[in-house]
Amino acid sequence: MIGAANPTFQTCDRAVRVISPAAPSRPPKSRWRCIAAASLLLPLATVLGQCGRAPSASALAANTQAASGDTFVDRFPAPSFKERFPTEQESLRQRQAAAPAPAAEPQRPAPVRVASLTPTLNLPRPSEREELTTLVSMKSSAFPYFGTNPRSDAPFLNVTNGSRKGHRSYSGRVYWQDETYNDSRVLVHVPENFDVRKPGVIVVFFHGNGATLERDVRDRQLVPQQISDSGVNAVLLAPQMAVDAADSSAGKFWQPGGFKRFLDESTSHLARLSGDPKSAAAFANMPVVIVGYSGGFLPTAWSLEVGGATSRVRGVVLLDAVYGELDKFASWIENNRTGFFLSSYTRHTERRDQELMTMLRDKGIRVRESMDGPLQPGSVVFVRTPDGVTHRDYVTQAWTQHPVKEVLVKIAGTTSLARIASGPSSASR
Repeated sequence: MIGAANPTFQTCDRAVRVISPAAPSRPPKSRWRCIAAASLLLPLATVLGQCGRAPSASALAANTQAASGDTFVDRFPAPSFKERFPTEQESLRQRQAAAPAPAAEPQRPAPVRVASLTPTLNLPRPSEREELTTLVSMKSSAFPYFGTNPRSDAPFLNVTNGSRKGHRSYSGRVYWQDETYNDSRVLVHVPENFDVRKPGVIVVFFHGNGATLERDVRDRQLVPQQISDSGVNAVLLAPQMAVDAADSSAGKFWQPGGFKRFLDESTSHLARLSGDPKSAAAFANMPVVIVGYSGGFLPTAWSLEVGGATSRVRGVVLLDAVYGELDKFASWIENNRTGFFLSSYTRHTERRDQELMTMLRDKGIRVRESMDGPLQPGSVVFVRTPDGVTHRDYVTQAWTQHPVKEVLVKIAGTTSLARIASGPSSASR
């Protein structure tokens, strides 16, 4: 405590406060002494106020020592000019923090072709068009089908489980409509070299049992690829039949005129996908070759018998597929001598093929049992393949590798494609 006439320093609430003097005047010398003392004690008061508790004796002694000689400047000297700024001989880059490694450039995704909302404005020129394989939903495709089975006149969907309907197949197994008979899509393929201005042909492919369009027709049996590799001016239509099921039901192709409706609906799709929407009329008159594999014999036979576009069908190819409907095949061959017919078979269907050959010979129709000769309008050819050829691989390995391609090459190589295209008009039958 300094004299009463001087400013008084007291400790209150663990902090140091300065009490204002009671007297208004003070000798000058004493005043300067008080100011000097206050300047020494104020830093201590600040530290004590921040700590929030009374300092210990050792802490006060340490602060007294710091005040007497070990100052802030002594403990933390300011950096010199040289330390803050390098000389001309020094590199500033060495003094800087290391720059972060540049981030790896993100992988750009492959460009995706998006269908144009206005295809008539953005369709490529014929010389720029690329090969196209796509799935198109068509109302006239085989399924869904809610009609009758023409063999029995009974409803096709003949099994009910609550609101669910299904079909009991020939083997006795039940397939449900919402799983097996509800896919209206058609695999459409337009090769890059297709030119609608030239004579061409539409290949309709009916797949067999236990198949899907993408997994089997496109990827395993390579039907679109075979058409492209043939180099023939041809396009493909492959409707989805029973989805992945042991069932050959023909669906809407059982109905009179069903095949014609299918071809008629396809014209606008083919015209748009080929790059010329105005070419629908050309597709509407283009000849057709039907290829039926295995269980595809049933929609093939009914399309020939009641399909309504018989005169447009200029060729039929059966790949190990004569399991029945012999009368329908024999009738079409007899009444359409401008078309060609080819059946290639294994030992599994040999008996039926031999029976069909006998029926045709009895009608006076010449039958050839070799693929060595030309395949042209009026040709009727049966070819037995070796025992090592399996039924499952028949679309890619029959009497030759890639038989669909081979057929197209043969009809083009004998100039019969132009003759097929210029055949009878497409009057319905």
